[in-house]
Amino acid sequence: MSKPSDNPADPFKKALAEATKVLADDPDLTVTYSMDPSGLTNDTVRLPQVSRRMSKEEVLIARGTADALALRHRFHDTAMFQKFAPAGQMAFDIYNALETARCEAAGARYMPGTAKNIDAKIGNEAQRRGYDGITRREDAPLAQAMGYYLRHIATGRELPKGADNVMELWRDFIEGQTRNSLDDVDALLEDQKGFARLARRLIEELGYGDQLGDDPEESDTDEDQSAEAEEQEEEPDSEGEDQDQEDENDASAESAQDQQQDMQEATLSSEDMAEEDFTEEVDLPQEESEVEPPAPAPISDADPNYRVFTTAHDEEIAAEELAEPAELERLRAYLDQQLEPLKGAVSRLANKLQRRLQAQQNRSWEFDREEGILDAGRLARVVANPTTPLSFKVEKDTEFRDTVVTLLLDNSGSMRGRPISIAAICADVLARTLERCNVKVEILGFTTRAWKGGMSREEWLQQGRPQQPGRLNDLRHIVYKAADAPMRRTRANLGLMMKEGLLKENIDGEALEWAYRRMLQRREARKILMVISDGAPVDDSTLSVNPANYLEKHLRDVIALVEKRKQVELLAIGIGHDVTRYYDRAVTITDVEQLAGAMTEQLASLFDSDPRARARVMGIRHAS
Repeated sequence: MSKPSDNPADPFKKALAEATKVLADDPDLTVTYSMDPSGLTNDTVRLPQVSRRMSKEEVLIARGTADALALRHRFHDTAMFQKFAPAGQMAFDIYNALETARCEAAGARYMPGTAKNIDAKIGNEAQRRGYDGITRREDAPLAQAMGYYLRHIATGRELPKGADNVMELWRDFIEGQTRNSLDDVDALLEDQKGFARLARRLIEELGYGDQLGDDPEESDTDEDQSAEAEEQEEEPDSEGEDQDQEDENDASAESAQDQQQDMQEATLSSEDMAEEDFTEEVDLPQEESEVEPPAPAPISDADPNYRVFTTAHDEEIAAEELAEPAELERLRAYLDQQLEPLKGAVSRLANKLQRRLQAQQNRSWEFDREEGILDAGRLARVVANPTTPLSFKVEKDTEFRDTVVTLLLDNSGSMRGRPISIAAICADVLARTLERCNVKVEILGFTTRAWKGGMSREEWLQQGRPQQPGRLNDLRHIVYKAADAPMRRTRANLGLMMKEGLLKENIDGEALEWAYRRMLQRREARKILMVISDGAPVDDSTLSVNPANYLEKHLRDVIALVEKRKQVELLAIGIGHDVTRYYDRAVTITDVEQLAGAMTEQLASLFDSDPRARARVMGIRHAS
């Protein structure tokens, strides 16, 4: 006989897993709980972890995620989705948002309780993304608005705060462009093929028809005609065979009808169970695209006029793909050797940061509560006076919990030598320190693939040197450590910064926007982005054929966007370069040896609840 679990969350997790299988109509579905981002594969649903405390937010997120993924599994055919998927990014975002709304609206038909979960999911996500504070249509994502609008008319339910704001900002445009195309949407909610055709028509009406790509219906027609011709050549017509085929078709139709009825009955019979286990829901992270219609999506959300000659040669690449494992280990050993005298000082600073964070953890309790964990320290009162009620304590959420930190490192040629070495080792030590405090860390780098323009410039020359082409180089954005990857597995990756020829030019604006978009897709409640750079954006190829402040202006626009939306806390450290003229929260150091102290103190100040401590740290700006 197995020993019963002492984790109070286990019964809830077990019930939720069973309800998810019922809702997905797949008893063989595997349901797991993980700290990694939630997701769905062919036979596995990965749900967010639920702690022993089972806070209301954790329960809502788990229920909402389970509903959304189960409905997607039940009503979504990946092959059909891919067949009709548009080629362009903006068109695909709209198509995917519409498909998500279709699956959720179809599920709400059979199990109305899921509609409440979806309301909670949408409301939580809208609040997290700051949708209720958007006042201009240009700042609201069109793809998300289309998904909200479809769900609104398909279910008749009002949208939560924030989501309704995004929908209303785009509503006149959507209704004016799509006219009566959505009048019969109810009949297509369970017909994915028919709905995919409708989605492509809506995308064209919204002004993104040039991103649709080839029509899948035309290729099907050609294939059907070819197959029919082959059949006519191989087999003569036969009345008996035709009659048999008609009988088979009738039987297939009846079988399909019976199967559909069984599915409805199974779903309705599980409604009571799901109503018990699901009450509210939180949104899944979805990629956000922000554009101005009816033109194609701009390269930059911060500046729609920012141009790029071509993105065909840009790359976002993991560090391990740029060097063999043996070479990474060799470079990492070289990095450790170069910085051996500095590691002790950096480690002491990191330990100081860890102690400050853990001290906050140790103090984060609320006492004399009516429920929670029994407070053994106050049992003496009950012994002395049995009429005294029991006292309980509840652990509080500290500021640094549910947090992700991204370190964005300048990998330009001017960082070569000691600056890049110190930046690498500081990123390593800080990542390990924050991991011990349950704070996830992502380490990114940015440079270009070539000096003087690379393949982009070659294409520009071949096309006759068009005027003001915009950014004219091939970007290289490097992921040294993903937020969900443990540091022990990615430690060698940081040695790549020592690789000869890696560090080239720096286009800071696009790198900052790339890191910002990655963070928006994270589900953590708090997001911190630290930029480490030693100069202004410089790319000789781009600046030689555009205005002299072209890249610097874009960087300022991106910083303004990030700081205005307040979804990510942004700070920067400049090495011998005054970054305070760009960033509101910034430190400039004159000696690279100060980098470790500046990084640890800046992070500590963000987690420190004492405003005076933050003021002391920010005083470094002027003292340096």
